[in-house]
Amino acid sequence: MQNTLSLRAYTKRTDTHIHSYHQLVLPTQGAIVIEIPNFRGSVSVGECVVIKKGQEHHFKADEAARFIVADMNSLPDHLTQSEQQVFDISAPLQSFLLFVEKQLVHQVHPDIEQTLFQLFEQLLAQQTLGHQIDPRIRRAQTYIIEHLAHSLDITILSQQAHLSATQFKTLFKRDIGQSPMHYITSLRMEKAKALLTHSDLPVQQVAEQVGYNDLSAFSRRFRQHFGLSPSQLSGRH
Repeated sequence: MQNTLSLRAYTKRTDTHIHSYHQLVLPTQGAIVIEIPNFRGSVSVGECVVIKKGQEHHFKADEAARFIVADMNSLPDHLTQSEQQVFDISAPLQSFLLFVEKQLVHQVHPDIEQTLFQLFEQLLAQQTLGHQIDPRIRRAQTYIIEHLAHSLDITILSQQAHLSATQFKTLFKRDIGQSPMHYITSLRMEKAKALLTHSDLPVQQVAEQVGYNDLSAFSRRFRQHFGLSPSQLSGRH
């Protein structure tokens, strides 16, 4: 019998599973790269991927990423009937996931866990699926996630998507809701926050892992994004 919520992390080594139950993976920090029937790409914060029972899936993620995973005996009707397997989640559901993440870090009473799952089900039932992201943009998203430590520009990304630079920027903004460079910065800052929170790496190494060789530039960007410096967040230097 499934119907549970759990907080999980994965590794950069590709793993393969098949479940006898449905599974939803919802990133709270970072992203997962996953391949299931009819979809291959990255799923990041603000999105959900639905893995239906019996579907073989291949996946990997940065060790610093964190995910709420829902194992479910049954899905709401609109998810069961839809072939769409990745969708943007609503603001109420995203806020609830952050609350659940805080709860699951600690030992939670089984009755509370069941209540959390029931609330999750209710929010999921109200979830709309929205539009699907263009596969070419998904390909670029995956490249971004796997190369955050490297230099990334529109020329490189548009080549990955097999689009002109202008077409790429237009489609990316339409599908993701922000410019490519703003998206990259957001991912870098979220990964940096996760590394500072969940690892013992010094700030200089964290900066390098998210594409900043200049520690001062990294610290300025981090403060702009979160309102405090990396060392204030982590307590390390």
